[in-house]
Amino acid sequence: MPRNLQTLKGFIFAALSAICYGTNPLGALHLYAQGYSPETVLFYRFFTAALLLLVVLLVQRARFRISLKELGTLVVFGFLFAVSSLTYYASFKYMDAGLASTLLFLYPLEVSVLMAVFFKEKIKHLTLVSIAISMTGVALLYHGGDGATLSTVGLALVFVSSLSYAVYMVMAKGVNLQMGSVKMTFYAISFCMFFLLLYSVTFGTGLPPVFTKASSWGWGFMLGAVPTVLSLIFMVKAVKSIGSTPTAILGALEPVTAVAIGVLVFGEILTVRLGIGIALILGSVVLIAAKRK
Repeated sequence: MPRNLQTLKGFIFAALSAICYGTNPLGALHLYAQGYSPETVLFYRFFTAALLLLVVLLVQRARFRISLKELGTLVVFGFLFAVSSLTYYASFKYMDAGLASTLLFLYPLEVSVLMAVFFKEKIKHLTLVSIAISMTGVALLYHGGDGATLSTVGLALVFVSSLSYAVYMVMAKGVNLQMGSVKMTFYAISFCMFFLLLYSVTFGTGLPPVFTKASSWGWGFMLGAVPTVLSLIFMVKAVKSIGSTPTAILGALEPVTAVAIGVLVFGEILTVRLGIGIALILGSVVLIAAKRK
């Protein structure tokens, strides 16, 4: 395949991966409107995704055996997945989904800070500039589209979500499991479902109820297929074609997609000030991704 065509396909895959992931609010908010809790919505999202990934692994004739060391790591990954997903989805109840998705996108900055604190990586001037820009963007977002101050609970939930995902990224880089991304994600999602069930029974609404509407199953399948499995497949193809840096930069389309869905589908308000705040946050993350090139 000609190099230019391969590069073009890589950018298309990266854009599709980001756009697919940005559709999380579309399914979640529709299921919330039907009365389902965040833990129930997430259970069906990951249950569907696990089934789809199982089919992929069976087609690939992959080996399912894992070592005890890998088991421990995957359990931790599942726990971090559960914390990040649950707090992210819960934040939709306290702030516009588009804003929550934008704030979640701060995790690359948090990865840089964690690498500096725990692995003694030097924080470069560009990183400090990016952090300052992102904090300016957060300050502009602190008031919602209707002028009301954003919920402190919502902000805390998104911060925990992005931080736990940043910890996962740092661990994934340090552990370097010798298995394919599909197999790793399948096991991590499976353990994630266990922790979601444990939370639901202990602190939440109990065992996830069985969906009674076709539309509920449809949105549940959509969440498992589009922002989970398809996003993963497109991301893997993009990284193989153009590398991790351009893929990470195009990841900025994730919150852009979520903002567009929030405004166009759910009537969320986007003012000029909020638009500038979102642009500053996305710009700061693009700077972080670009400097790794």
